[in-house]
Amino acid sequence: MRAVRTTLPLGLLALAGCFYSSEAGKNLETRVDKLDHDLRAEQKAQQEKLDEQQSRIDQKIAQVSKALDSLDEASRRSGADASVQLQKVIEDLAQLRGQVEAYTHSVDALQDRATAAKGSPPAADVPRPTDKKEFFALAQSKAKAGDITAARSLYVEFVRKWPKDDLAGDAHFALAESYYAQDNCPEALPEYGQLIKNFGKSRSVPLAYVRSGDCFARLKNPEAARLAYEQVLSDYPKSSEAKLAQKGLAALKKPPPPKGKK
Repeated sequence: MRAVRTTLPLGLLALAGCFYSSEAGKNLETRVDKLDHDLRAEQKAQQEKLDEQQSRIDQKIAQVSKALDSLDEASRRSGADASVQLQKVIEDLAQLRGQVEAYTHSVDALQDRATAAKGSPPAADVPRPTDKKEFFALAQSKAKAGDITAARSLYVEFVRKWPKDDLAGDAHFALAESYYAQDNCPEALPEYGQLIKNFGKSRSVPLAYVRSGDCFARLKNPEAARLAYEQVLSDYPKSSEAKLAQKGLAALKKPPPPKGKK
């Protein structure tokens, strides 16, 4: 989420009106003054909306923390019940992530409007293809070009446009991988969860479980990591991801290094 709040260059608009002369110039100056007034009113309204959305986001973050506490409890269970609990918490996180996304999307839209008023287009302001395959390919091309911000924006938009399409699962996975690569597991986990929950037949599901295990390990929750790895071994025992899961499990069994040593 973009935390920087933009301020419109209202003074420039008011100043511009002072450079006109003649009747036509006065009419234009009047219009500029009106635009100045309207923009000030819009800026105030946007700020109020941003504050309201920020409050909602804070509430959802608190709910995510509660869900993670539930994950700690689930990780202490064993057997099939633990697997069910793990899946439930991942789904809960995915749902909360979707709600937070909806709020942050509204915030971003408001900030984009402010940015557009300054004459600077948003980072992902590129022509959108109407064909879903071309749309997805555009997101991939942005990712390959290193424009991660634009790629993520396009992947999120793709999911909103075609939520049930198989490529939406790939979009969730691509989003998760982009966060995982930046060691941003709190953002990655819910995206992996969306893939696992809604696109269970996707070929990326085994790796999503492995990545989830890796993330839980990074977040100092070894029991949840173990459950994720074991799910891969149980459901996809002959896959290449099963080997990764075995390595993950082996790493969990290693004693932590003494304090003060790497």
